Amino acid sequence: MEAFINWLVGVLWSSPMIYGCLAVGLLFSILTRFLQVRHIKHMFVLMFKGKSSDAGVSSFQALALALSGRVGTGNIAGTATAIAFGGPGAVFWMWAIAFIGASSAFIESTLAQIYKEKQDGEYRGGPAYYIEKGIGLKWYAVIFAISALLAVGILMPGIQSNSIALAVDNAFGLNTNITAIIIIALLAAIIFGGVKRIAKTAAYVVPFMAIGYILLALIIIAMNITELPAVIGLIFRSAFALDSAFGGIIGLAISWGVKRGIYSNEAGQGTGPHAAAAAEVSHPAKQGLVQAASVYIDTLLVCSATAFMIIFTGMYNTQAADGSFIVENLKGIAAGPAYTQAAIDSVIPGFGSGFVAIALFFFAFTTIMAYYYIAETNIAYLTKGRNSKIPMLILKVVLLASTYYGAVKSADMAWALGDVGLGLMVWLNMIAILILAKPALATFKDYEAQRKQGLDPVFDPVKLGIKNADYWVDEYKYEGDDPSPKGKDKSFTA
Repeated sequence: MEAFINWLVGVLWSSPMIYGCLAVGLLFSILTRFLQVRHIKHMFVLMFKGKSSDAGVSSFQALALALSGRVGTGNIAGTATAIAFGGPGAVFWMWAIAFIGASSAFIESTLAQIYKEKQDGEYRGGPAYYIEKGIGLKWYAVIFAISALLAVGILMPGIQSNSIALAVDNAFGLNTNITAIIIIALLAAIIFGGVKRIAKTAAYVVPFMAIGYILLALIIIAMNITELPAVIGLIFRSAFALDSAFGGIIGLAISWGVKRGIYSNEAGQGTGPHAAAAAEVSHPAKQGLVQAASVYIDTLLVCSATAFMIIFTGMYNTQAADGSFIVENLKGIAAGPAYTQAAIDSVIPGFGSGFVAIALFFFAFTTIMAYYYIAETNIAYLTKGRNSKIPMLILKVVLLASTYYGAVKSADMAWALGDVGLGLMVWLNMIAILILAKPALATFKDYEAQRKQGLDPVFDPVKLGIKNADYWVDEYKYEGDDPSPKGKDKSFTA
């Protein structure tokens, strides 16, 4: 079984996938004239606008829900793994996929808003919805929904809980079974409360955990500020095969940087759109821009914090393709959260293990919460028009079981299974957003045109010739005679 899983990972994450992700992100960056640069200020302004409703959550809550999925074990363990197998140059490629991937995140999240629906009084949307309504291929949508259920409901929660268990055991010596029981007890209390409780929990926890983690990284950088030029130089030299030690593994640097970058920031993966669809906004592009900013927050801030702590302190190992060590500063230590723990301990003795264990708990726990919401949305899609209570209950039990199992099994198998789940989703979603580029780009063009006129953009799919955007045609109503608030807040209902 292990050999088969590893073979499948090799197929799903072969060169076409790695370079395809970069190519798709670059294509959308060009087609949107690098919106991730032109609208960077506007992205962050939009985060704090808009309010929740009975059917949807606010832009910030949707952002926090998406970030709870993006900011997870990939930011700590995943970044360390990228450095372990791709060298410091892998960090550059994580930055690259985040920068160009922000445009992919915009496209997929905008599509989620265009084709969202209201089911049982709540907004639902995501790749399955826009594949069926936008492309018109229900069988393709069903395959994505099933793949997403397998990925986020069964295969990927184990990575998060496994990293928590390893970090807690390393820091406090707590038995992994006890850690697993604590995780699923807390998780059950939240996921049985529905999407509103999940979004509210994420809105409180995510900013707190991210800011605390970044502050500690800044302290470590400040204490070693004279090394900053050398560290940045090492990252860039290694990324382009210009470094004598790491130059021979440029292929691994690109592969691991892109793979772990996508795993961390989820740009183009198809997970972020589920949260984006839940937001209450007047125009799909608004939430698309907010979700593009979440990629920056995840990789350029949180992943970079981990990378700088590890590289600044030299607390890492890097293997060559043949298994020999190019760098072995931590003998006998497996790639993962232990690198970050060692990095912090080297600067603040006795503090690293506990801090990383707590940070990783919050990072990974909120990611499992987001996984549940994504899985729930795909159950809602598959059971449209039918009673979904029993399938939803089964989902909760299965996800809790997979979370427990992941905490007590080997880390290597957890990551391999997660890579399979992620790879399936990325392949299916990337093809879909390429096919649906036209309506997404038309929506973005409309948004920019309305802003130039001084309006608060309001979406009209009929005017743009976009079909099957049923919610916006049949249910959405903008309150107010003039859709140009000129600085005034306007309310809208659905």
